[in-house]
Parts: sequence; C-alpha cells; structure tokens
Amino acid sequence: MKTKYLSVITLLLFSCVFGQETINTMFYNLLEYPSASPANRRLILQNILEDYSPDIFMVCELETNKGSTDILDFSLNGNVDNYSAAPFVLNQSDPTGSIQQNLFYRSSKFDLIEQNIISTNIRDINHYVLRMQTQDMDTNPIDINVFVAHLKSSQGNANEQLRLEMITEFTDYLATIPKDSNVIFAGDLNLYEADEDGYIELLDPSNAIVLKDPIDSPGDWTNNEDFTEIHTQSTRVSSGQFGAGAGGGLDDRFDFILLSENMLSNPSLQYIPETYKAYGNNGNCYNLDINAPSCDGEFSQLTRSRLFNMSDHLPVVLTLQTDQVFVLNSPSFELATIWLLESTIVTNEITLLVSSEITTNQTIVITNTLGQHISENNINANETHRIDVSGLPSGMYFIKTKDTSLPTLQFLKR
Repeated sequence: MKTKYLSVITLLLFSCVFGQETINTMFYNLLEYPSASPANRRLILQNILEDYSPDIFMVCELETNKGSTDILDFSLNGNVDNYSAAPFVLNQSDPTGSIQQNLFYRSSKFDLIEQNIISTNIRDINHYVLRMQTQDMDTNPIDINVFVAHLKSSQGNANEQLRLEMITEFTDYLATIPKDSNVIFAGDLNLYEADEDGYIELLDPSNAIVLKDPIDSPGDWTNNEDFTEIHTQSTRVSSGQFGAGAGGGLDDRFDFILLSENMLSNPSLQYIPETYKAYGNNGNCYNLDINAPSCDGEFSQLTRSRLFNMSDHLPVVLTLQTDQVFVLNSPSFELATIWLLESTIVTNEITLLVSSEITTNQTIVITNTLGQHISENNINANETHRIDVSGLPSGMYFIKTKDTSLPTLQFLKR
C-alpha cells in the first residue's frame, strides 16, 4: 500500500509540473441583492455558481453585508468551504447609495493582500489585489489587480459624461500601480456603443496600463441584432412579475470584463481565447426572455430559467491560464492523492487513477470551461479508468464527482 501511495503522489506531481492551471472568472450584476424578488435567490445563485465554478467572482448591486455573507456562506460555501470574500464596505462615494460591489475568491488559489476604493461622483470603483498561491509565490509573486465597477446608467449626453468622469478616475488611478500589473476591470459599465467616450478612454493606448476588450467587438451594441451573442441585458421582456430591474428583452451589452494587454500573451497569466461569454446567451435570443424556448442551444433551458429568475443581467465569464503551479493546502493535497489523472494534457483518452482509499463507486461528470455538461461516466473504486475524449474539441475540461470531498480535476484536450 505504501509503494502504491508513493507512486500516486509521484504521478500527481508529474501532472502538476507539466499541466496548465486555469482560473475561471465571472462578473455578475445581482440586481438589488438580496432584497429583490424572488425570495429564494441565494439557492438560484448557488446552482448557477456550481455549474460554472468561478475562482474569481465579481459582483455589483450588492446591498448589505448580510447579502455578502449570504452569498459566501450559502451560495458559494453551502457544500464545501472553498471561498473567501473581501470585507463588504458601504458605498463611500455616495453614503446614501444602496448598492455596492464586492469580490469573492477561491481561497485555495488566492490570498487577498490589499483592498482600496476609488471615489467617483456616483459610486465607488473597488480595487482588490489577489496574490496567486503558487509554489514560487515567495520568490516570484504573481498578483492580480481586480477592479469592479458599476457606472452611471441611461442614455443621453449628461449620463455619458458621468460615465466618462468615473472611468477617468479609474484610468488616472492606474498610474499609481506598477506598469506591468495584471489588471482585470469588470463591471456593469452601461455602455451603449464603442464610440462612446468612456469606452474609448478605457482602451486608450496612452493610458498608464493599456486595457483590451478580449472579444474586440466594436460597434453600436444596443438594439443591434448583429451583437446578439454578446448582449447581457435584459434577461426579461417584462420585469413586472419581479418588481425590480429592466425589461425589454436581451438587446444591450452592458456587462464587461476587460484585461490588461499583458494578459493576452504572458504565460504566467494569460487569457484563453474563445472563453469570454455572455453566460447563458445562446446567440439567438434578441429582444426575448433568456428562457424563451426558441433560445435553445448549448446553455440548457434549466440554466437559462435560473438566470431569468436571478437577475435582469447575464453574467460575463472568461478563463485564464497560468504556467505556475498552485500550492494545494493540506486537506486538498491529501484528497488529491487518492484520485488523479495520469496526464493533464491528452489527445485521445484520459487515464483516471483511483486509489483504494475511495471505497465506493462514483459517477463523474466532465464539463467544459463554461460549466456545461459534456459526458457522464461511472467508475469503480480502486481501479484505473480510461475514458475516450477523442471526439471533444480542443480546450480545457474539468472532471467532477457528486462526492464533494473530492477535488475537481482538470485536463487540456489537444
């Protein structure tokens, strides 16, 4: 047994060294959370988050510390204690304001080492610095500067000017952090077109740190069927049944995740192309409810119904990868040695090694980076299992089991 246990550890270390670690990110306007209807939204959010499994979860329209605690304790940590939250701070820019931003993160991958507020004429822009818990973090620390914003809403020159002023506060602030910083700027930006001055300012190449829109889709986004795939608001034709939020159907691209230019090519922390999505949007739901039967596609009816009930916005998601190795904390490491992949980079099949320490048979589910169900397999305890993945498109995939004590595994299909 000792020899077998050591060989399993060796394989684990081999797979870690030669694999790529991934980081799932999600931004979500939660719509007046927790006061807006329906009353069971913490459960709806839990189901959405379990499907996508974000490592960095950024939110706006959070009303109270209780709402933040509710998300952390129930929606994120209801089954396994994997997440931490930044301290909730009331809006400093407008003390009478009832909504704020916040950040949640997977505590096995990150430490929160700094938190700041950029004051503006409307709402705070929140700045969080996450340090990746990598094996080389003492000698080569990798930090991510996460900014979460909720810009002034509505059309018209006056509102565009207010958005620009908020954005200028942010771009000026970029000059106060190191020029080589990894930056995520996410939020409900309420931008209607790429020609708006605020969007132009965000991507200005003369800024202290240059930002990029990962999907590079300039145009007039609002009420334009050409941009159906990236619309994030509104999930509802009518908001009457909820008493909050906007109606009109899906026809605006208000929600964004922008990245610093270095994150498009730096192997230490790099965007994976094609992973940026308006989560739940099948690209065929222009001016409709997101859960309309005709909006079918890769995102299921169940997923779209949850999103319909949760908020008038869709989340936006993207995945990053790093060539660094995350340090597993002791409980996770002990669990990881009892089931693991022989190799995390595969072409035709994955080889899953299951230790005798797993005493019951398991059902495993393979999902893609969007959390979508790819396949399901039954595995026996204390055996080696080979699973054909030759038919899968190239990309990153995850292996989960209903036994929440077992960690999620990941592999890269080439």
